[in-house]
Amino acid sequence: MHRPTAAAFTAIIVVSATGAVIAQTDPIATRQSLMKENNNNAIAIVRMMRGLAPFDAAKIDAAFAQWADTAQKLPGLFPDTSKTGQKTRASSKIWLTKSDFDAKTAAFGKAVAENRNKAKSSLDGLRAAIPAVANACDACHKDYRLGRE
Repeated sequence: MHRPTAAAFTAIIVVSATGAVIAQTDPIATRQSLMKENNNNAIAIVRMMRGLAPFDAAKIDAAFAQWADTAQKLPGLFPDTSKTGQKTRASSKIWLTKSDFDAKTAAFGKAVAENRNKAKSSLDGLRAAIPAVANACDACHKDYRLGRE
């Protein structure tokens, strides 16, 4: 390997490992970051659906990719050590009924996967796909997210 390539490769490994360590040491911050990204993507998608932003298949695909990533990561971000600490909207019910929480997260991931291609195909496809994704998202929030203080 050439030195610049080896250095870049090493930097990528260090950054990736650091991200994994942060996720393990601060799961609350990690899941809050994921939820913030989810929300930002949802806002962009809704703007497209309402005609306030142009239809953009690439942005839709990126949103669905991020939502899929969230669905994959989320179950592992609720260790017992994260029941308390930073300000969080996670309900204690998550740890009491973890299998149901995990099932709802999986259902969200399934809705995202099943609707991704439809959503990025056209504005009508997006409008048809989003309700399934939103319902799966809301099903988890309804049971496992606390209201704002």
